[in-house]
Amino acid sequence: MKIKQFFSGKAATSFSASLLSILAGLVFGLILLFCINAEDALYGFSRLITAGFSSTGKFAKVLYQAAPLIMTGLSVGFAFKTGLFNIGASGQYTVGAFAALLFALQFKAPWYVCMLVAMVAGALWGAIPGFCKAFFNVNEVITAIMFNWIGLFVVNLSVSNLPNMLSFTYGGSVKNMTAALEVANPDAIIPKLGLDKLLDSSYMNISIFIAIAVAVIMWILLSKTTFGYELKACGYNKHASIYAGISAKKNIILSMVIAGALAGIGGGIYFLSGTAQYSIEKVLLDMGFNGISVALLALSNPIGTIFSAIFISYIQVGGEAMQPEFQTHIIDIIIAVIIYLSAFSLLMRNVITRIGKRKKAQPETAAEPVTQTQEENALPSDNTENESEVNK
Repeated sequence: MKIKQFFSGKAATSFSASLLSILAGLVFGLILLFCINAEDALYGFSRLITAGFSSTGKFAKVLYQAAPLIMTGLSVGFAFKTGLFNIGASGQYTVGAFAALLFALQFKAPWYVCMLVAMVAGALWGAIPGFCKAFFNVNEVITAIMFNWIGLFVVNLSVSNLPNMLSFTYGGSVKNMTAALEVANPDAIIPKLGLDKLLDSSYMNISIFIAIAVAVIMWILLSKTTFGYELKACGYNKHASIYAGISAKKNIILSMVIAGALAGIGGGIYFLSGTAQYSIEKVLLDMGFNGISVALLALSNPIGTIFSAIFISYIQVGGEAMQPEFQTHIIDIIIAVIIYLSAFSLLMRNVITRIGKRKKAQPETAAEPVTQTQEENALPSDNTENESEVNK
C-alpha cells in the first residue's frame, strides 16, 4: 500500500515525467543515427550511453561540467519557483566569471575571495532586471536578454584592455584569451584535495561538492523557511501576497538577486578550475542557456537539479566519444533534441497525473443502505391520514 502511495505521489510523478522525456530523447537520437549512418549507429549509440563511465577520467569530466550546470540550473529554477523567468543566467554567469578572473589575475586573490566576488557580481547583474520588473513592470525576459549581450560586450571590452589578464602577458601565444591560472596565480585554482589523483584527471576538484551544497541550501531555503514561502507566494499570486502583507517588490528584486548570485558562482566555478580560460568571442556562453534545460528537466526542484545537470553533462561527454564515426554537428543535434524534449517534462507530468486520477476514479455501483430514519420519513404517518379524513 505504501509503495502505491509513493508512486502516486507528486515526487514520483515528476520523476516519471522527466524519465519519459529522457527516454524519448534517446530514442529520437538512435533513430537519427540510423538515418545518418546505419552501420555505425548502434556502436555510436552505445558510446553515447557508456562513455561517461568508461574510465575515471571521463567520469571526472562529467562531474567537472556538471558543477557549473548545477549552478545555472539553480539560477533559472529558483526564479521559476518565484514566478520569474531568468533567461539572463548567461549574462550573470559571464559577469561572475569575469569578476572571478579579474581578482584572480589582476589582484592575485585566493580562490575563495574570487568565488565571493563572482557571487556578488552575478547578484548585482541579476538585480537590474529585478529592479525594472518590480518598479517599472518591465518584463524580466526582455531586460535579461538585453543584459546578456551588454554583459558579454562589457566583459570582452574589459578583458581586452586589462593586459595583466591576457595570456600573452605570461608567455602565451593567444592574445584574445585569459592567462592560465597555474602560471599567473595558482592560489586562485579551486582546491583538488587529492581528487585529481584519485580519478586520474586534472578536471577534478571540489567544485561539484560546492554546487551540491548550494543546491541543498536552496532546497532548505525554499521549502523550510518563511522567506522561501514568501518568495513562492509572490510567484503563485502577486496580488494575494500583497493583500497578505508580503512586499512583492522586495521579493521580486531579492529573487533575481539570488538567481544572479547562483549563476555568478557557476561562472567562478568553471573558470577557477585551472583548466578553462575565457576567450573573447561575440557569442553568448552556452552554460547559462543550458541551465534552462537543467531547470526544466528537474521541474525547478533544487535537488532534482543535481541529477539533471549530471545527466546533461554525461550526454555531452558521451557525444564527444562518438567521434570520428559521427561529426560534431550531428552530436550537437542529438544533445539539443534531448534537451529540447526535457521542456515537455511538465506536459508529461500532467498526462501521468490524469492517468492516475482516472484509475482511482471508480463508478459507484452499490446503492447506499437505507437507514431506519429514511424509511420512517418515506412512509405516511397516522397524523397525515387523519388530516386527510377530516378534510373529506
